[in-house]
Amino acid sequence: MATAEPEVTPNTSNSEEEQSDATGQEIVNPEDYIKHPLQNRWALWFFKNDKSKTWQANLRLISKFDTVEDFWALYNHIQLSSNLMSGCDYSLFKDGIEPMWEDERNKRGGRWLITLSKQQRRADLDRFWLETLLCLVGEAFDDHSDDVCGAVVNVRTKGDKIAIWTTDYENKDAIIHIGRVYKDRTSLLSENRSSPV
Repeated sequence: MATAEPEVTPNTSNSEEEQSDATGQEIVNPEDYIKHPLQNRWALWFFKNDKSKTWQANLRLISKFDTVEDFWALYNHIQLSSNLMSGCDYSLFKDGIEPMWEDERNKRGGRWLITLSKQQRRADLDRFWLETLLCLVGEAFDDHSDDVCGAVVNVRTKGDKIAIWTTDYENKDAIIHIGRVYKDRTSLLSENRSSPV
């Protein structure tokens, strides 16, 4: 009795698509599941002013992240700063640094401050805060990014404030560079703001 053997042709193609068809399994590109690490691990804090509690009891750690994807996941799932009640703050600081002047890394520091009028809350606060966050997690201050501790947005009745906190007020080169970059980045937001129609 004669048996017919199936004809086998070697798979000489190198394309992932053809290989996945041949094996019945999909080949996944590593870029589709590998997260993009940030240079530092960051912690997001929330402060709600409850006069029946101490200042430190009002401060709560929300989450920590160290990848681009985790930053956006967190940012997209929290209230915009313009929607916070008056007296509330968000703080984004490098992991291990608490958002208070008493912290060892902040004691000798200073801050670059943006003040916004209460009329600017709807139009500008969220854009300026997001740009501040992107400056931090994106290490926008070049060699002086290590001198940045974090940033705070204060939502207040009379007007809001955003500040980048630095670690050493005596490091003049770092302070000036951080301030210059921050001013340039936030000035672009003011210049590009569309006027109402």
